[in-house]
Amino acid sequence: MLLVLLGAFVIAAGGWAADTAPARARFVRFERGATTAYGVMEGERVRELSGDLFGVWTRTDRLHSLDTVKLLPPTQPTQVLAMAGNYRSHLNSAEIPPKFRIPQPFLKSPSCLIGHGAAVVLPKDARDVHFEGELVLVIGKTTRQASREKAAEAIFGVTCGNDVSERYWQNDEQNKDIQWWRAKGSDTFGPVGPWIVTGLDWNDLELRVRVNGEVKQQDRTSRLIHDAAAIVSMISRYVTLQPGDLIFTGTPGTTSALKPGDVVEVEIEGVGVLRNSVE
Repeated sequence: MLLVLLGAFVIAAGGWAADTAPARARFVRFERGATTAYGVMEGERVRELSGDLFGVWTRTDRLHSLDTVKLLPPTQPTQVLAMAGNYRSHLNSAEIPPKFRIPQPFLKSPSCLIGHGAAVVLPKDARDVHFEGELVLVIGKTTRQASREKAAEAIFGVTCGNDVSERYWQNDEQNKDIQWWRAKGSDTFGPVGPWIVTGLDWNDLELRVRVNGEVKQQDRTSRLIHDAAAIVSMISRYVTLQPGDLIFTGTPGTTSALKPGDVVEVEIEGVGVLRNSVE
């Protein structure tokens, strides 16, 4: 009872202890002038925070209009992981191939991340760059060898992501790279945002991707082959996850090539819309 009351007091004071599940809120990381900080959304305004978003924080008296700040990737992760083949609709197979019956994570470079409103820049030698709209998990505490239950508790919240992918480097049988280091991790190939949302049931959210206003992908996270808890649990057996680390959970359906001038929108129910242009 004492722990419950203490947790309630911390939330009322404007923050929470690192092991207390957050209530519904939208958190941003933003830049305004020389200031880079975390904030919590209050309608269409950003309340600047002081302290550790993944520990204890307090609200400041600094309030900014959303249109006066630059939204950054919502965390500064030590590592970014992503899931391959985690929707049946993306595998295009009636049966799940044996290798995808266990979670298949891979690494993306943290340097690939960009925020809402930033541009995806196509490398000059790229041939076939695709969008991949995804739910992204935000880790809230140091997590190692976690059970499903502990893995679920380690998820701070979720955001929208676009696992931009160069298919020629990734899949061409004659010329593909040994690793997906540039196909998935080139600069700007990891749009995320616009904010982290806490307190959602991320196991059943609608995901929709639009390119120039036309719907290209649509599915629900309830159709993930491996759900959020399974993904975090499996990864944590081998890799220690840190607060702020990001995990892209996989993309549904089919994808197609992007070209300069395109605008990609990844919308997730209850989260919002991540919008990025292509250059």
